[in-house]
Amino acid sequence: MARHATTGGGTVTDLVIEAAGLRKEFRGRRGVRVAVENLDLAVPGGGVHGFLGPNGSGKTTTIRMLLGLARATRGEMRLFGQPVPESLPAVIDRVGAVVESPKFSPHFTGRQNLLLLSRSIGAPDTRVDAAIETVGLTGRDGDRFKSYSLGMKQRLAIAATLLKDPQLLILDEPTNGLDPAGIREIRDTIRDLGERGVTVLLSSHILAEVQQVCTSATIIGNGRLLASGRVEDLLDTGAAAHAVEVADPDTATRVLSGAGLTVAATPTGLRVESDDPAAITRILGEAGVWLSALTPLRRDLESVFLELTAADTLGHEHLDGADGLGRKGGAA
Repeated sequence: MARHATTGGGTVTDLVIEAAGLRKEFRGRRGVRVAVENLDLAVPGGGVHGFLGPNGSGKTTTIRMLLGLARATRGEMRLFGQPVPESLPAVIDRVGAVVESPKFSPHFTGRQNLLLLSRSIGAPDTRVDAAIETVGLTGRDGDRFKSYSLGMKQRLAIAATLLKDPQLLILDEPTNGLDPAGIREIRDTIRDLGERGVTVLLSSHILAEVQQVCTSATIIGNGRLLASGRVEDLLDTGAAAHAVEVADPDTATRVLSGAGLTVAATPTGLRVESDDPAAITRILGEAGVWLSALTPLRRDLESVFLELTAADTLGHEHLDGADGLGRKGGAA
């Protein structure tokens, strides 16, 4: 397995998480269901790494295998360079994870819940103060847990993982069910942790939020790797597009489509799939259609994600028909 990765700054950094050829099968009365299939995963140290895929794509199954909560059918995994699950006891104190909703006492305050946890693992009480400050619960740590909003409960769960002062934090869909304010709170907490040097593996399907905090990402579909790399590199892949504003959009659409370009109507004009603004201008000018505005459009992570997962769904349906393993809808 590769032990190093090149980060955005061009430096070589040890990988915190590695997986190669990872496969997980579930066997039942209806046969074999493959949740994770030949998956490779490489997460460099530092920053926030998005682990992206539709619901049911194998994200949670992969995380559970990394944490020793599920056994891989085949493949290799390493945390901090140590093989897991064999060496998990040697590295687990360096890892914090929120995979399922943790159990807190509803009648205890947030601080009391954290103090109980810290003392159970032998962590100093000062870690509680630091964790509360990190997740932004200062001033609300004296409130009972049952009075917390869902977003505050999620932040307390993250605070609980910080009591071990982990170098790696794994969060599985931490914004599920949150309102916009709660999502923003969790996003800010994750960004702050990444900036403090904690490596965060963020599993999610909410692409707009992920793009705001992640420096790198892995996209999976049906348990298989679709793309991986720095977010800026992923956004640079595929066709570029331009926003076109003209007085006669119907004629412009006919002319540009006739020239072989893909055109779609938008509320303000047209979206034209092309990385050549000069060609758009020339085609329209030769037809007597004059531009009032031509603006390059930067792809977002959601468009990359949708293109990759849509193509994967089509390809995987073909595979399912061929091998009969029923791979669609792999466990999340």
